[in-house]
Amino acid sequence: MPVISVSQLNRYVKSLLEGDANLAAVHISGEISNFTHHYKSGHLYMSLKDEGAAVKAVMFKGHASKLAFRPEDGMRVIVKARVSLYENTGAYQIYIEEMQPDGVGALQIAYEQLKKRLAEEGLFDDGRKKPIPPYPTRVGVITSPTGAAVRDILNVLGRRFPLAQVVFHPVLVQGEGAAPSIADAIRRFNHSRAADVLIVGRGGGSIEDLWAFNEELVARAVAASEIPVISAVGHETDFTICDFVADLRAPTPSAAAELAVPDTRRLLAGLENAAVRLETACRGRLTAATQQLALLKNKRCLSAPQYYTEEQAMRLDYLTRRFAAAAQQQLGSADRRLAAQASKLDALSPLKVLGRGYAISYTSDGEVLDSVNRVAVGDDLQLRLADGVLSCHINEIQEGK
Repeated sequence: MPVISVSQLNRYVKSLLEGDANLAAVHISGEISNFTHHYKSGHLYMSLKDEGAAVKAVMFKGHASKLAFRPEDGMRVIVKARVSLYENTGAYQIYIEEMQPDGVGALQIAYEQLKKRLAEEGLFDDGRKKPIPPYPTRVGVITSPTGAAVRDILNVLGRRFPLAQVVFHPVLVQGEGAAPSIADAIRRFNHSRAADVLIVGRGGGSIEDLWAFNEELVARAVAASEIPVISAVGHETDFTICDFVADLRAPTPSAAAELAVPDTRRLLAGLENAAVRLETACRGRLTAATQQLALLKNKRCLSAPQYYTEEQAMRLDYLTRRFAAAAQQQLGSADRRLAAQASKLDALSPLKVLGRGYAISYTSDGEVLDSVNRVAVGDDLQLRLADGVLSCHINEIQEGK
């Protein structure tokens, strides 16, 4: 019996597996476990298991990139795969070409996954939503040029607020390339600041028809828009990711147009009401002022102003007399106080003392002599009396009393 190598054995078994037509395209249901997304290569690695067994599986980037949802551990799926063997390890595994959720549709799962992820990032928070301008001068419309949505939007905008300029950017709204087309239109509007508010949407349809508005690319573009965005996708019961991210959701394209601009007729009616209220208020103020003027005209100061001036002149005379009397009283009191102070000063005057027989002696230098030690025998002195001055000559000095 010939001896073969391990490589030859694995290669032979692989050829047997790949040569079996029944294993070339099998549909397998199972639960995903040990899921790994190799981000550099884009390949997906996992195991599929049921209650009694498990098999390793790989899905290469070319097939994985076509998935509408993200596989996760615990997710039940149905796959189309071929059975083969990996020669390096001798492990038999399946190579997945197609995958779909077992039960709920792939698009519905992708929708729920993206909705949860963006909500966790805060893209749905009310705090980040921008207010819609009350009187926009330019309204941007991003939708299909052939659908009913654009006609409905233009009709409503023209009827409600013809003063606003409509800037229309046609895009694909379903099928391949729709999401990049919508996202690019939003970025273009923001780059050129071509509108004050954007309406992004389309008419109703199936989840497949509306799927472009559930793409992450569109959601990110709406969230990054500096221009407020009104989402108008489908009918009232349709909700897309774009609705949650937008600054305002409208149930229909027509409703979006109504939310984007004010109603000219209501504005004019409001102005008319304001004018009526203003006229009424002015008439009321004028009537009140007229009545006040009539009351003032009957006042005596206006009907007989001389009486008012005469009365004020009498009051002035009375006040003048009171002022003069008060001033005279104050002057008399001041005179009496001055006389009293003068009497006190006069009593202390040196002349009064001299009048009682006292004298003041001065040296020859004119200084007051207050001690015998300041003069000598032979010096001259002057004595100041009440009625004159005496010149004296010192013949003798006696100290002590």
